[in-house]
Amino acid sequence: MPTLILLGLVIALVVIFVLKTIVLIPQGEAAVIERLGSYTRTISGGIGILIPFIDRVRERVDTRERVVSFPPQAVITQDNLTVAIDTVVTFQINDPARAIYGVDNYIVGVEQISVATLRDVVGGMTLEETLTSRDVINRRLRGELDAATTKWGLRISRVELKAIDPPPSIQQSMEMQMKADREKRAMILTAEGRRESDIRTAEGEKQARILAAEGEKHAAILKAEADRQAAILRAEGARAAKFLEAQGEARAIEQINTAIKHSEVTPELLAYQYLEKLPKMAEGQASTMWMIPSQFGDSLEQFARALAKKDDDGVFRYEPVKVEKDSTEGSVPEEWFEASANPEIAAAVAAANAVAQKPVDEPEPTAAPAQNETPAVSFDLGQLHKELDS
Repeated sequence: MPTLILLGLVIALVVIFVLKTIVLIPQGEAAVIERLGSYTRTISGGIGILIPFIDRVRERVDTRERVVSFPPQAVITQDNLTVAIDTVVTFQINDPARAIYGVDNYIVGVEQISVATLRDVVGGMTLEETLTSRDVINRRLRGELDAATTKWGLRISRVELKAIDPPPSIQQSMEMQMKADREKRAMILTAEGRRESDIRTAEGEKQARILAAEGEKHAAILKAEADRQAAILRAEGARAAKFLEAQGEARAIEQINTAIKHSEVTPELLAYQYLEKLPKMAEGQASTMWMIPSQFGDSLEQFARALAKKDDDGVFRYEPVKVEKDSTEGSVPEEWFEASANPEIAAAVAAANAVAQKPVDEPEPTAAPAQNETPAVSFDLGQLHKELDS
């Protein structure tokens, strides 16, 4: 029985010795080893061998990058306004031995140094500069903290101002100021928009009036040109009509004369026709008295002497002149009743219609005539006269 107890004690001592000899340090941590109370070495990420009861682990230190948020600190600005600023510091322990032996509590040290540096930096700025100079404050805080904590084995990687809270009264004033600024900008933008709208509207009206004036100008020019060409065509048509009318009257008289010659009218017939027309001459409303001249017989005798031949018995007898009949006499030219238009005139009218129907904005295919120059009519008047004469 005593042997078993002794054996158990030996096994227990061996287990304790093994536990005291081997130490396991996980990745991201470091262990500060002391031998008989003095710093010996630092073990990180692995298995370490210690001398039992002589070496010991002073403290395990987290070597990963850490983010520490500090509570808001009251800071007075240059214009004597108190603001509450809370900061976030990101740091990493590079030398665990210095972090253990160089400072009692490195987190408290970082906090106090950041507060002192923050008061120094913000104290030289106004409230508006503080609110708009976060990057400047962050750089200065990081530089001061990094310089102060290097001897502690720390590396300050980043410092950020999480919030800057001015007093409530200042916040209300700032909100009112921001509201006034926004309303001012809104009014300015509204005025600018109204101004731009008025300018665009005026420009549009100007362009519309210019286009309307250009359209009226082109329309007046086209109308004047159309009236001019129409007047020319009407004048030419009236002249041709008068010519045709005169030619028709001449041919009608010629036909009547030919018919009279062929009918062999005698003086007796002419005297009879003359006497027959006398009553009709007296039928006028203004004719209240009609007298036959006394020398009427003498007039008939003179007429008979001019047109008749005296026989042996002393009587004047009319002998009509023999007139040879011409095959062309009494015929009417077919072109008198021709209703088709001249092709050249039809082409000129079609060209005028094309010019009148063309849009105003379409460019002219040829150069415009001079100001006092009159475009020529697009048909030959001499040819037209020749056709009418034929």
